[in-house]
Amino acid sequence: FLSLSLQAKMSRPVQAQRLEGIDKNIWVEFVKLAATYSTVNLGQGFPDFPPPDFLKEAFMRALSGENHMLHQYTRAFGHPPLVKILAQFFGKLLGRDLDPTTNVMVTVGAYQALFCCFQAFVDEGDEVIIIEPCFDCYEPMVKMAGGTPVFVPLRPKAPKDGKLMSSADWQLDPAELASKFSKRTKAIVLNSPNNPLGKVFSRGELELMADLCVKHDVLCISDEVYEWLVYDGKEHVRIASLQGMWDRTVIIGSAGKTFSATGWKVGWTVGPDRLLQHLRTVHQNSVYHCATVAQEAVAQGFQRELELYGKPESYFVQLPKELQQKRDWLVRSLDAVGMKPIVPEGTYFLVADISQFKSDVPDVPNSDEPYDSRFAKWMVKNKGLAAIPLSAFYCGSHKNNYDHFIRFCFAKEEATLKAANDILQKWKREKTSP
Repeated sequence: FLSLSLQAKMSRPVQAQRLEGIDKNIWVEFVKLAATYSTVNLGQGFPDFPPPDFLKEAFMRALSGENHMLHQYTRAFGHPPLVKILAQFFGKLLGRDLDPTTNVMVTVGAYQALFCCFQAFVDEGDEVIIIEPCFDCYEPMVKMAGGTPVFVPLRPKAPKDGKLMSSADWQLDPAELASKFSKRTKAIVLNSPNNPLGKVFSRGELELMADLCVKHDVLCISDEVYEWLVYDGKEHVRIASLQGMWDRTVIIGSAGKTFSATGWKVGWTVGPDRLLQHLRTVHQNSVYHCATVAQEAVAQGFQRELELYGKPESYFVQLPKELQQKRDWLVRSLDAVGMKPIVPEGTYFLVADISQFKSDVPDVPNSDEPYDSRFAKWMVKNKGLAAIPLSAFYCGSHKNNYDHFIRFCFAKEEATLKAANDILQKWKREKTSP
């Protein structure tokens, strides 16, 4: 009996090949560190303030109201009231008539929308262009689909007159970008406003990308989850609105970032039916369905925002104003202690240069781990302040090129930002005291 049970243990490999090399995840490690050590968490990108009252009230109405069907399955590709209002809303923004059933699909957050895109469009041997620094799931998702990620970096240009650097100072080299397109290129991933830098791509930069997509007949996966979080009067340009791009673009959005409710996991895709039909195939064969009550509440939130569009009381007008003030506060706070901030044009995030703090965390020669990663771990353990290393947003071979920056999230309560400032000020005093 014992020998049989020994034989019964599996000896053949169980891991599917597609998981090779993508098992590590920066968030698993840093979220655990933050939970263990941090007194102030400016690491992961979620607000610690509540969603707006009108959204919470809509959720409560959906939860406790008479319509008990809101506790059951709804339409697999999106709750009818939500896809209807999304079609109206994005139709207005894009200047075209959208069909709720064919031009919109609801997903379990923007994360699942991305997964659907790569699974639906990318075949073995296809290349996908990714602009670095980039949200860290793009690379493993492309590889999981059998594709090859091709990276092109945003390169920083030093600002003049001793000004603080802006995310606009990080730019694509047009010739370098053009050189990445080939007959193997299936898609380019665009993230504007960009996480982690907060860069808002200009119309000129997007036109350059659009021209290359049209010339090489390439798809665009446009991750626009921070579309409302744009500062200093900058304009968020939707690449799908540019000539020749609607037909080849999937737009991805997120109620988590739009309404400050990241835990609800309601995302969506908008695009032509010829693309979305393939996303529906992946969706129906993976998660199939998203939470009905959350979709109902988000639908009501969008209904309100459509009626108030462009008006001062619109949440989409108020939230970026509030976050811009928080951004400016953190910029001043970091600048005052010598951690040089790169002023973001959008998003929740601000990247800072830690070069002046390197003496606190000595270099380890020949280490495989990028310096900023060691710095961020040291900072959370010794100072109680959590942030994310910028190298986490680069592929393996580029991690050490940008290893003296860390990313902070400023979508936080004033008390949280003040506590972060207190830590930084104390740290600065310790550095300067004899």
